[in-house]
Amino acid sequence: MADSWNTDTGEAVYRSRDAVKNLKIRVRIERVTSTAAFSQHLQQHVLSQQDGGAIELETLTPQGQKGDNDEELVVGWQEKLFSQYEMELFQNESACQTPLDRQYLTEIRALNKAKGRHNHRIFTYTDHDRFTSCLPIQQLYPTDLLTTTKSGPTFLAERMASVRNRRQERRTLDSSIPKSKIVTWEPTEEFVKNSHVVNNAMQTMHIMADLAPPGRLGQKENEYLLLTIKTDGSGTVIVKPDFNKSKEPYRIVTVGEKREVWRLNVENVCTAMHPEEKEREQNMYKDLYVRHKEYLNSLVGQDFEMPPLGILRYMMNGEIVSAKGFEYDHLYIHFFMELPNNWSSLPFQSHSGVTQTCRAKTLGKEHVAFFSYPFSFEAFYMSEKESEEPILQWPVIYFKVLSLDSWQRYRTEGYGYLLFPAMPGKHTITCHTWRPLQTGTASSLRRFFIGGSPELEDPSYVRIPGTFKGERLSRFGFCTETTGSVTFNLHCLQQARAFVDATVMKKRRQKVLEQLGGFSQQGAVCTILEAFQRARKKMQDAREGLPRDLVNTTSHSHVES
Repeated sequence: MADSWNTDTGEAVYRSRDAVKNLKIRVRIERVTSTAAFSQHLQQHVLSQQDGGAIELETLTPQGQKGDNDEELVVGWQEKLFSQYEMELFQNESACQTPLDRQYLTEIRALNKAKGRHNHRIFTYTDHDRFTSCLPIQQLYPTDLLTTTKSGPTFLAERMASVRNRRQERRTLDSSIPKSKIVTWEPTEEFVKNSHVVNNAMQTMHIMADLAPPGRLGQKENEYLLLTIKTDGSGTVIVKPDFNKSKEPYRIVTVGEKREVWRLNVENVCTAMHPEEKEREQNMYKDLYVRHKEYLNSLVGQDFEMPPLGILRYMMNGEIVSAKGFEYDHLYIHFFMELPNNWSSLPFQSHSGVTQTCRAKTLGKEHVAFFSYPFSFEAFYMSEKESEEPILQWPVIYFKVLSLDSWQRYRTEGYGYLLFPAMPGKHTITCHTWRPLQTGTASSLRRFFIGGSPELEDPSYVRIPGTFKGERLSRFGFCTETTGSVTFNLHCLQQARAFVDATVMKKRRQKVLEQLGGFSQQGAVCTILEAFQRARKKMQDAREGLPRDLVNTTSHSHVES
């Protein structure tokens, strides 16, 4: 008698690159009930007596064929082993309904002419058997493997039990049937049970056992499921229950009056590969990967598009993420790009765009409108040594935020601009906006009731107008009001031959202007300005950390000096 049992009957998932046809499983069942133990005890007792003869031993041994109390078999993938019930069923030609049944009839007749089948209690149901989809639910999902309590099958288990059979019997739909009721708005419970089916493409194999008492083999109610094997053809193998792997055997309790107890051992006995075969297989996979890489390279090609010498190619994939802090709802944004001197774009390139109208969402104390509007832009910069501009001017994105009411009237909510980032990579930038303010109550009432507000004739006035040629730009007396902010996500890419040359010559990565050549003076000016900005920011941070009284005293002394 076994003292302990393996209670983990869950399925195990394995992954293998070998063909599933090489799978071999050793299954062993053994009766461990008190009757079998008592007969074994009597047998040993008779053998120990000197006067005991063969006749007395045969009398005490339980009557039956070989394999009544234990059996061990090695079963391959989709290997068909007939049960006693099938042996008796397929002997009659009238029971053969399908070509597979007639094939089984031929095989069974061949077995009868030979020495017979080598299995006694253990048999199999392959993926093509009609009994595979007709197994009782308690045998497909045996709770009796560990306990004698009965539990009803779940709805999903009932439907999955006949999935494979329905997939084989699938037929083409008749075109004469009207398709007016494609969607059933009030399905009945029976309709849901017949229609809600999980259809998979897995192959299944069941290893069964006839655990009937000796002399009563061949009855369907005494068939019990030992092992279920599933595979999807891509190297995934599901085994339920898992291999014992030096663990305790599983327990099977039969139903009926005797309630006999059997123990089950499942072992993976696949032949291990020889080192030579394993090395040959690895070399084959390496050759396959190399060929696949060459195939992909042939599709991509060897020619890599490069801009001409002395030209910087600038590509931007941007996104207008959100806008927040504006007075009215239903916002949309109108934006356009301005290219300075020495910059150009493709002829079909669009320089402007308009987002969709978005309704704001309350997040905390602010109202945020999420646009997630993507846009892309591509520009080219051609270096000129005789350029009059001492500093390189980057392209600018000017944008205007507007609101729309239910009467299709729009209001200007704010203006802003964004410089193209000088460094490649990802940039998240938040731009604050403002709008022109007209003093007086009449302007506020007009904005609220009939829409409209002061607008800029030239949107580039937000920064420096493109038509401005003077030395000083004065905005004295121009009234404005700070509004909300707009957030951008920018993914920038820069491409130039100078980058490749610097990489080949293993030079230190320099600024864009220095790598393009002929702009050392401009690069020096940019470096000085960047250093000045960093120093100014450090000074501001230091001033914010000082006490307020000390800051006021310092400012007064600076004025007096």
